[in-house]
Amino acid sequence: MPRPGGNPSLKQYQYKLCHPTPLNSRFTLRVSDEMMMQLKSLDEDWQEFVRNAIALALKQKEQQLAQGTSSNTGVGK
Repeated sequence: MPRPGGNPSLKQYQYKLCHPTPLNSRFTLRVSDEMMMQLKSLDEDWQEFVRNAIALALKQKEQQLAQGTSSNTGVGK
């Protein structure tokens, strides 16, 4: 039950998800200090950049497996 005198337009200020599915799983990755500095110096959100890079690599690997090729591109070794 909302408290009396609460914010009537609370929906406007609530947290909104940026992704269609919740990001519940955690993933730890060790990188060099230089690589971490490069990631953090990006103009965009570095965590979103890494998520997109992993998604792209997974999609490419999936396509390779679907085509029956085992080209070793260094992704997903």
